[in-house]
Amino acid sequence: MERQSTPDHWERYWAEREEIDDVYSNEDRIKRALDRLPLEGRWCMEVGAGSGRDSLELAQRGAKVIVLDYTRSSFHVIRKQAEQLGLVVYPVCADARQMPFREGDLSLVFHQGLMEHFRDPLPLLKENARVLHSGGHLLVDVPQRFHVYTIGKQIMIALDRWFAGWETQYSPAELETWVKKSGLEVESTYGEWFVPGFFYRSLRYFLMRTKITVLPKYPPEIPPFGAMGRAFRESFKKTRLGLYTCAMIGTLGRKP
Repeated sequence: MERQSTPDHWERYWAEREEIDDVYSNEDRIKRALDRLPLEGRWCMEVGAGSGRDSLELAQRGAKVIVLDYTRSSFHVIRKQAEQLGLVVYPVCADARQMPFREGDLSLVFHQGLMEHFRDPLPLLKENARVLHSGGHLLVDVPQRFHVYTIGKQIMIALDRWFAGWETQYSPAELETWVKKSGLEVESTYGEWFVPGFFYRSLRYFLMRTKITVLPKYPPEIPPFGAMGRAFRESFKKTRLGLYTCAMIGTLGRKP
């Protein structure tokens, strides 16, 4: 039987992670990708809302933000953060392939950690494009194929130990092709590595789950190597080759 990512996987995931500080953020890569878009007063939607961090960032910029998910468990996490920040977001529980919105309703649709859980992502992307108005943007952020994360993940999936049940991954060229298939024009593609790295994160999670000890979320840097590493990453990830070494990639598309 083919493995699937199901609502039960995500209900369990967010039930175990109500303390949002225990969950690694995306290091503001979504924020940076959307910084140049004029979103104040415009309707935006995060699909597969997860922690809602990025949606709350957009709400702070003055956007009117919808968070859509097919499970309700993450809404509790999002509402808790929104109340602490004095922000309003609009949760909608629905299937991302059949969203309860009219064509052209939104200025921005974005998702991170969602598309890789669909064996056929085209219905999802076409629905994303449908609800955008002309000139609106879609941002899709996914795991990058050529990374050690892929190896570890596929082993865990084969052992039926992966937290999300099943997921895939994409190269930069593959991701851009899917965005174009949805009828959008590709504007840009970015990439980012895990910092701290995949092996440290895996060890930290294992030690937390087994209650052996709790490692710091971000270990202290070793000077001057920390600064040198940051400078190299910032430069290399802007190259096409660099994208093929990143852990995560994203493509920004625009509706004609």
